[in-house]
Amino acid sequence: MGLDITVVIADRSWLARVPPRERLPRLRNAWYADAPAGDEGWAWPQGRDGSVFAVYEFPDALGSFNRHFWAGHRWERVRDHVAPALRTELDALLSALVWDGPDGEAEHTDTGFFGEGGRGVVLARSPESVRELAAAWGRARPHLDELHGPFAEHAAVPDGWISDFDPFTDLLTQWGDVRTEAARRGWCVVGLSE
Repeated sequence: MGLDITVVIADRSWLARVPPRERLPRLRNAWYADAPAGDEGWAWPQGRDGSVFAVYEFPDALGSFNRHFWAGHRWERVRDHVAPALRTELDALLSALVWDGPDGEAEHTDTGFFGEGGRGVVLARSPESVRELAAAWGRARPHLDELHGPFAEHAAVPDGWISDFDPFTDLLTQWGDVRTEAARRGWCVVGLSE
């Protein structure tokens, strides 16, 4: 069985009421107590903490981390064939979320805001980091079509997860929606695996 991921955005001020090492457990407890049901896209809880967090379920992923992992792998194969400015933006976006970076050492958790990640934390980005990522997404999004040729030549595969350009850019766009919504609210983004 593979890794799963549930992506949650949460209100900074609600999390900041507790010390950094208690923020992820606070979010996890609220999620367990009031996990909204939904098939895909945004789900907003209705319980006591309903105004301070929301869950995003990636379409066609069934909660699996596979698409995210393979997006990072495909990026690794195509990145050297992309214009430097676009490469820089996508490196920043993907290494902050799902890709291990060119040296394999990307940090997916902002420990200053969340403390040490702990069990089941796939990623945890502070509101400041989310704003930076949303800005990078805003710069990269208009240029995604530039990836089509290099992706087809260097990263496309006949089948499997993220086999061609469209699923790759769909996933990037879904992550862009998550970052944009969280940045608009001044919230953080957390990926949990249970």
